[in-house]
Amino acid sequence: MRTDAAFSDFVHFFRSWISNPLRVASVTPSGESLARLITKEISPMDGPVIELGPGTGVFTRALLARGVAPSDLTLIEYGPEFVPGLQRRFPEARILQMDAAKLAQAHLFDGDEVGAVISGLPLLSMSPRKVTAILGGAFAYIRQGGAFYQFTYGPRCPVPRPILDRLGLKAVHIGHTVRNLPPAAVYRISRRKPLELVRERSRERSEAEAVVLPGNDNSAH
Repeated sequence: MRTDAAFSDFVHFFRSWISNPLRVASVTPSGESLARLITKEISPMDGPVIELGPGTGVFTRALLARGVAPSDLTLIEYGPEFVPGLQRRFPEARILQMDAAKLAQAHLFDGDEVGAVISGLPLLSMSPRKVTAILGGAFAYIRQGGAFYQFTYGPRCPVPRPILDRLGLKAVHIGHTVRNLPPAAVYRISRRKPLELVRERSRERSEAEAVVLPGNDNSAH
């Protein structure tokens, strides 16, 4: 039965990829190896948890296996073709069909009470403006100490450094798996601590001052 479900998910995912490759971004659903990796730091104490782009629910099942209560899950899925399957498989979760870039305007929670956000979104195929909106919206709900988990098929963090700097965030590589198709890496994105922000701003000032060479001051002109 599990094999039949996996084949059905593959067919469903493949058809979605054919119809919109930039939105789905992969021919196949994420594998269990990647699901375990991206959820390995999550515990029941991290609820509520938001999942962006759950698709067929591979990461969702991994979150449940980690002990997160179904009622603590909010699944944000843009593709209407995936929503009925998610509703059938996870009837106790809150499932919303919407654009993750609209998170900030959605008023999903009162304040910053979410412990983690798990993202299956293809950030590399999105514009910087949209990536900024997704991260900014997510961190409007994430409490202090919480994190945003993102996977990528690329060689580095899919969130560009200027966006992280603008939002006061940092990214840490927490692992990779070659057992996924294609191989993938996972990054934990979190708020920088005040001391880190001070050091970063100090470094930026030092770099800016370094480009002004002695005798090159044009302020009198």
